Amino acid sequence: MLTTNNIVEKVRRVELRTSKLANDLMTGAYQSQFKGRGMDFEELREYVPGDDVRTIDWNVTARMRRPFVKLHREERELAVMLVLDISASGAFGSSDRSKREFAAEVAATLAFSALRNGDKVGLLLFSEDVELFVPPKKGRKHLLRIIREALAFPAKKRGTSIRAALSFVNHVLHRRSVVFLLTDFLHSFDATEGRHELFRELGQTNSRHDLVCVHLHDERERAMPPAGLLLLEDAETGELLELDTVRNSTRLAFAEKSAQRLEHLDRALTQSAVDVVRLAPDDDFASTLQRFFETRRRR
Repeated sequence: MLTTNNIVEKVRRVELRTSKLANDLMTGAYQSQFKGRGMDFEELREYVPGDDVRTIDWNVTARMRRPFVKLHREERELAVMLVLDISASGAFGSSDRSKREFAAEVAATLAFSALRNGDKVGLLLFSEDVELFVPPKKGRKHLLRIIREALAFPAKKRGTSIRAALSFVNHVLHRRSVVFLLTDFLHSFDATEGRHELFRELGQTNSRHDLVCVHLHDERERAMPPAGLLLLEDAETGELLELDTVRNSTRLAFAEKSAQRLEHLDRALTQSAVDVVRLAPDDDFASTLQRFFETRRRR
């Protein structure tokens, strides 16, 4: 159980580490990729020689019987929404941190980069339900709250519903925003989730916003070492499974099933035209994100 002092210490550590990562690696790549989407109306005025004729508002011109132009300015500020999975599977971690802690570091790095770009940042935490919504804002105090909630907000439910989280986002964000979905996708194909409904929601979110799926995975979820007889428990469902990991056939079957799950996931995300970047706790994740943003920019 995390105490208040533990939480404060963890928040400070994450702030220091991710601030440096954002400053050294991420901010330039982020700025080149996310610059402001669209134009804001600024003013309507009479045409003067030299104005671009393409800016003439023909409806107003017809009513006033003299030419008027509609002027816009580029919208520079974005809203960035971090949609973070805090279901029970996030407690797993084979390295020095859990997937939940890793997700908080990735989210903090993205938040730092966004704020340094002049953007607002919000947070949505979800399990089976939406657990917490923090509207997009600016400022260091707001950033520290995002880190604290991402690290330590106590989830009330154990399961996962990505579809419910994205549906909530689509209802509360009325302007086009950048949405980072951070999840392990472990239960995205469950019958209770409804894979077709899930990926339809992904497609709808991507059409309304700029959706980036950040797939957080642990290598032990893809390959199992020969560790003897193990009793495994599904953190979200409580289902128990006994495996003899000494047997090569057991480890091979586990790896094949994991590879098949990832293949199905990648195919579905491709069909939804959603960008995805895959990160593991042992990765140099800031460099991976930097390369991902640069690839998107070139594309």
